[in-house]
Amino acid sequence: MRFLSLIKVDESTMSGPPPPELFVAMDELIAEQTKSGVLLDTGGLLPTAAGAEVRLAGGEITVVDGPFAEGREVVGGWAFMQARSKAEAIEQARRFLQLHLDHWPGIECACEVRQVEDGPAPDGAPA
Repeated sequence: MRFLSLIKVDESTMSGPPPPELFVAMDELIAEQTKSGVLLDTGGLLPTAAGAEVRLAGGEITVVDGPFAEGREVVGGWAFMQARSKAEAIEQARRFLQLHLDHWPGIECACEVRQVEDGPAPDGAPA
């Protein structure tokens, strides 16, 4: 089973960039999870101030430059995982958040873990 973990961050709790110790710990965890075959891909996103949102509402498409004040939490990154169960995917997300607890006091974030729908790919090839 494949899972997508969306890392959501409360940007108001970010007191500057992540500390270097967090990056070291994350690199170690990412290497371990990649070697074991659990982690397929991962990435982080710049703050919403550097982004834009393309919206469809009321039959119109509009573009709004960041930052986005509407939500308290924003997506700050993702992890694409291969796991035997939802419980295993949740445990991997818990380990990721534990690194933040250990190395970035005061940050508030969450990992939304969602299973990827496994169906045929758009070209008809198996997913």
